[in-house]
Amino acid sequence: MPGEIRIDGLAEFSRNLRKLDSDLPKMLRVGLNDALRIVIDYARPRIPTRTGAARKSLRAKSTRTKARITAGGKRAPYYPWLDFGGKGPNNRPAPRPFYGDGRYLWKGFIVKRDEFNAALTRALVSTAEAAGIEVD
Repeated sequence: MPGEIRIDGLAEFSRNLRKLDSDLPKMLRVGLNDALRIVIDYARPRIPTRTGAARKSLRAKSTRTKARITAGGKRAPYYPWLDFGGKGPNNRPAPRPFYGDGRYLWKGFIVKRDEFNAALTRALVSTAEAAGIEVD
């Protein structure tokens, strides 16, 4: 299971976009977040819920050079236990079988990989075209 997807030259691409127009990197960030929402939309309804905090904690976040999904946080610190399993939150006796690939986010990425790649490509191409760069 890879930990990240790397797009070679994304930082340089974003830097050059900023030289052309200061709003273009924001357009790229929004496109990256849209691609991440495909995975979030797959995972969110599959997460078990009592209060809904774990489901609501899924967020797409990005910078000029990185995009990621955050989950859990202060409101749902048990989210990693829900997704991957283990001993339980704060070592409480609530074991859950450990799944190295996870149950929700990584599975969503695997299932929606083609759709994610297409959305990511659309985001990169539309940003480049908005900058006036020809794309093959």
